[in-house]
Order: sequence, then C-alpha cells, then structure tokens
Amino acid sequence: MKKVLLTVLLLALLGLGTAALVVWRGWYDVSATSGHLKPVYRLLDVAMQRSVAHYAEDIETPSLDQPELVSRGAACYRDHCAQCHGGPGVAPSSVGMSLQPLPGPLMDAADRWRPRELYWITRHGIKMSGMPAWELRLPDRDLWALTAFLQRLPALTPAAYGDATGPAVAACRTANEACVAGECPREATAAERPMVPRSRLEAGSLALRQYACIACHRIPGIVGPDTHVGPPLDAWARRQRISGDQPNTEAALIRFIRDPQEVDPGTAMPDLGVTEEHARLMAEYLLAQE
Repeated sequence: MKKVLLTVLLLALLGLGTAALVVWRGWYDVSATSGHLKPVYRLLDVAMQRSVAHYAEDIETPSLDQPELVSRGAACYRDHCAQCHGGPGVAPSSVGMSLQPLPGPLMDAADRWRPRELYWITRHGIKMSGMPAWELRLPDRDLWALTAFLQRLPALTPAAYGDATGPAVAACRTANEACVAGECPREATAAERPMVPRSRLEAGSLALRQYACIACHRIPGIVGPDTHVGPPLDAWARRQRISGDQPNTEAALIRFIRDPQEVDPGTAMPDLGVTEEHARLMAEYLLAQE
C-alpha cells in the first residue's frame, strides 16, 4: 500500500510539473481561433454545470406565466442577449460567433437548465466564458423576465420571435444606459442594490469589478490585471486630495466617480455611467483602505 501511495504521489507531481512546464513555456494555445482542447472544454463545462446547480439550489422561483413579464423578457433578450446567442431565425453578431467558448443558441436552454439556474447564470455571469453578470445592470424583475422569456423561446417560430422582439417593443435599458441618457436614478433602485447577503464593503468590491475599474487601476483586495494605465488606488484613506484638487471626502469622491471630467477636465478617466448608489459603495470601499 505504501508503494502504491508513493507511486500515485509521484505521478501527481509529474502531472503537475508537466502542466507547469506547458504553461510556462507558452505551449498551450490561448487564441480564440484554436478553441479549447476537448478535455479542457469538458472540464470547464462540467465545472459550470455543477457550480450553477449548487449555488442556485435555494433560489425560490416566482410565477413566470404573466404575459407582460414574458414581453418584458423578450425586450431584454433582444437588447442584451441576442448579440451573442441569436434567436430563432436570427444569427448572433460577429462578436458572439467569435467567442471561445462559443455562447451558443438558447433555444433549448429551458430544456437544459431549471428556471432558477437560468436566473442565477443571468445574474452572476460565468467566469472565463464571456457571459457577463447583470446583477448591477438590470433590476431583479428584468432578470426574472428574461428567465420567463427563455421558458417560451423553444416554442417560438422565427416569425413569432420577430413579433416578440420587434422595434415596437419598448427598450430594456440598463441602469448605466439610463445614466448616460441623463436619467440616472438618484435613489437606490432594485437595479442598483447588490444581492444580499453582502456587506457594504463586499458590495463596493463588486461594483468596482463590475464597472471595470480594475481594468485601469490596481485596487487592494481585488484580483485583477497588473495594469498601470491609471494610478493604484491603495491607501486611499490617507490621501488628502483627489483628482482635480478636490478634498478627499466621500461626497467629493462620489462626484468624481460619477462625472470625472466635470471635476477634472484633464483626466483621462471616462464617464462609466455609475449610478449614485454604486458610486457610494465604491467610495466606501476605497475610503476603508488605510
């Protein structure tokens, strides 16, 4: 038995060493044109299925039969999902067709996933797949509306899909799009509140990730690229001033996050369409960094 265990250990170490060598030498092709190797694809697929089933198992599914809910879900699908997943008789965009792993059609999603699982995927997204998290973008009612529409999607003909998602159907705008249009809500709405249970600091970390702040800044406590486009945001609580020579107060930081070029016309930081409540969460997180 001792020899068997030693052999298994040595084989495991050999496997890890080989994997490390392949990664370090750059032999694994990460290009989207090559696709994943079958074992890698299968591993990622199984991990996704088991993870979604685990984290969604306690979600209570509301009634999804209301026609107005399905209609709203059709608009949200058209505006935020069809670009990558297409629809009956409608191809995805060139971006959607070029992603790896391929997003694929959702005409059979209701056969493969429970409603609570589709809701969870839409809300939280999937790492390393291109599937975004909509938790801070769409209100809860719209996430369930999308789920309701996906239950009807398998039965839709191309003509019926066109009717359900046609230009006459009202747009499904995200909170960010409302801000860019000058209609950003001042009070926290369901679209702005992160799912509970989360502490304020956890919610601030989520907001900083979901608004892609880590694309330009290194932020303590948040894993992201080793980027140097913008300055690091560590030890923020010790700073006396922020950009534009403003005092480092919560109110001033919120103003800068929401409208950076108004506060400092020389900054390269763009307007990200951050809602007031999300900017407050970000400011609280940064000001907690000693």
